[in-house]
Amino acid sequence: MFKAILINKDEQGYRAQLSDIDESVLPEGDVRIKVHYSTLNYKDGLAITGKGPIVRQFPMIPGIDLTGEVIESKNPEFKVGDLVVLNGWGVGESHWGGLAQLASVKSEWLIPLPKAFTSKQSLAIGTAGYTAMLCIMALEKHGLKPADGEILVTGAAGGVGSFAISLLHQLGYTVVASSGRPEEADYLKALGASEVIDRASLSQPGKPLAKERWAGVVDSVGSHTLANACAATKANGAVAACGLAQGMDFPATVAPFILRGITLYGINSVTQPKQKRIEAWAQLASLCKPEQLMTIAKEIALGESIQYAEDLMNGKVRGRVIVDVNR
Repeated sequence: MFKAILINKDEQGYRAQLSDIDESVLPEGDVRIKVHYSTLNYKDGLAITGKGPIVRQFPMIPGIDLTGEVIESKNPEFKVGDLVVLNGWGVGESHWGGLAQLASVKSEWLIPLPKAFTSKQSLAIGTAGYTAMLCIMALEKHGLKPADGEILVTGAAGGVGSFAISLLHQLGYTVVASSGRPEEADYLKALGASEVIDRASLSQPGKPLAKERWAGVVDSVGSHTLANACAATKANGAVAACGLAQGMDFPATVAPFILRGITLYGINSVTQPKQKRIEAWAQLASLCKPEQLMTIAKEIALGESIQYAEDLMNGKVRGRVIVDVNR
């Protein structure tokens, strides 16, 4: 038996609860992992609370991140005792995820735990930090350099936003943070933001084109925020979009794209090829300072996940939430 957060939907309704599960019902996978840590991401909050159609089948164990130790493997690439990391691949949506003490997964979803990190540190980063790194890699591949000007980070107090600010700052960029939580201004400036602006300046319907300000943008919000960010991006600048906290819609015009030649990059962190994931984690290993990780992340016990998911959806959680599944 192992403990997990289990989501069910039946005649009694939609519910998530801490449960004891027989390991014989674990899904198919060629690697079995003793999970050390999982996390709570926005997707996990949607899944646990039922506020978004994230879960594709029931029952489901949420948790799109996990790290742990291989205890069984049918793939010679991974041996018993190896430490591994998993981000995405539909885990926690269509395949039982990381908010559990055991996981059975496909080996192609795994990468070795980077030697620079402990299991806990790697999930202080998790999908949020990994996604932020993918956004920055897209901007730099576009040719963006610190001398080009300010980078806007929306949803700044969230996991992706927190890491985007920290990573961009370490790379020498001038970062402007957009947040709806003015009480987090000191936190955001400590991460490296030079200025904090109210998200209300971006979240309402705006003009097709605004005054040019941003050399680049990391957006985890979507909707009007993304449209307004694009409208104020400098000529030939770039925007990396990776989230939809405000909404899935994109109420914009083609004006920024055809009159200023800006580029909008869609960042898919879920199904990146293994080499791209390894590259992103290698960059994270070179940039992330272990002592700063725990200023971005908070650790909770497995049984606290359900309440924290509610808090996350209500905008009461900043940065990252690491879940110790064994307490």
